[in-house]
Amino acid sequence: MRWFTPKLDKKELRGQHPLLHKSCSRSMVLPVSNSGPIVAIVDDDGAVGNAIEVLMRSVGLAARAFSSGEEFLRSPELRRAGCLVVDFDMPKMNGLDLHNNLSRLGKDIPTVLITAYPSDDIRARALQAGVIGYLPKPFNESDLLTCIRAALDRAKGNRGAP
Repeated sequence: MRWFTPKLDKKELRGQHPLLHKSCSRSMVLPVSNSGPIVAIVDDDGAVGNAIEVLMRSVGLAARAFSSGEEFLRSPELRRAGCLVVDFDMPKMNGLDLHNNLSRLGKDIPTVLITAYPSDDIRARALQAGVIGYLPKPFNESDLLTCIRAALDRAKGNRGAP
C-alpha cells in the first residue's frame, strides 16, 4: 500500500469545484491500494473527471479518470474497475452505451450515470439497463459517495460469488 497526497490546483485549494454543491477537505493524506478495485471515472470534461478523482482519493478510494469510453475500454485498469462513474452525454459513445457494451462483454461493473441534461427517459433507460445510480449535475458529493459505496458493495458481492 502506498500513501497518496493529492496535488491540488487553485480551485481545489479553496476546497470547491463547480461540479459539487459542497466543499470537501482535500488536505488529508490517506492510504490508497495499488491492487484493489478502483473507481473508474469516464467524462469527456477533464475538469469533472479530475474533480471526482480527487474526491475519491480524499476519502481513501483508488480512482482513475478517463476522457472517453474508448479510452477506458482499452485501459488495463478495466479489469480492476469495481465501480464506474460515467457521464451520459459524450461524443462517439455515451455513458449508457458504455455500460451496455460492458454488459455484453460480460463485465458487470456497477455503474453510476451522471448527466448535465437529465431526463425521465434517460433515467428510465439507465435504471432498466441495471445502472445503480443516476445523478444530475451538479450533485452533492455525499450523494455521489453513497452511490459509489453501494456500487462497490455490489461489486464485492459479485466478486465473492462462485
